[in-house]
Amino acid sequence: MSFSPEIADYPEGIVLAVDKPYRWTSADVIRKLKFAAIRHFGKKNLKVGHAGTLDPLATGVLLVCIGNACKRAQQLQDHDKEYIARIRFGATTPSYDLEKEVDRRFPFEHITADKVRDALPAFLGEQEQVAPLFSAKSVDGVRAYELARKLYRSGRAAELDAAALDTLQRNKICISELELISFGESSLLSAPEDGPGASSRIHVADTSGLGLPEAEIRIACSKGTYIRAFARDLGEALGSGAHLSGLIRSRSGDYSLEKSLSLEQALALL
Repeated sequence: MSFSPEIADYPEGIVLAVDKPYRWTSADVIRKLKFAAIRHFGKKNLKVGHAGTLDPLATGVLLVCIGNACKRAQQLQDHDKEYIARIRFGATTPSYDLEKEVDRRFPFEHITADKVRDALPAFLGEQEQVAPLFSAKSVDGVRAYELARKLYRSGRAAELDAAALDTLQRNKICISELELISFGESSLLSAPEDGPGASSRIHVADTSGLGLPEAEIRIACSKGTYIRAFARDLGEALGSGAHLSGLIRSRSGDYSLEKSLSLEQALALL
């Protein structure tokens, strides 16, 4: 299968569900596919975008919109999502994931699979969530991650949590399903391997050797839900700290990971 060389043959545009590679930003994927699409269709001003960003250390469904499909990007982004999250207990990082090094350690010996399972129902339903400071959310017209990086680079990382609460508005979200898939020592679960083109500028902290317990949880939720923030809040609910150690977006609306293309397969279509 390949696309016709005429974009006019696709009046509603093209939507590709792509499994975003590990340590690629969503913008990296769009740049790669936009270059290929412009070359394939011979149209320099061709619009290419995505319907909902994924963090660099996450993989899974990224919806790429080509041509007139960009007009539907917001509609596609508004659909519910599903994730498979790995959450590591006993330590926190300023970004709530592995993009930053551990800043605090917490007791974790009391955390068991049963306690994690018992804590999950409290997170179901509509609720307010404070977004991570290291996020794309705007704060008075400024991206939150720009403020966070400024504090981090100036040696004021201790202010990050307070700054997040003071400057970020709470998002209304809804979590419809939560399922504990597994629970065990983190060293037993391997991180994704870097593929071709993985960015060396994206830092990945290694907390696998700390002997911390880790839960793998399936989460079905509304748009705008930050899984990193869910990891933070779950850790606090269990009387500890936590960070996101792995994330897969397994579904975005009607598009599932099982039916998504690898980046190489998407490029081959163009």
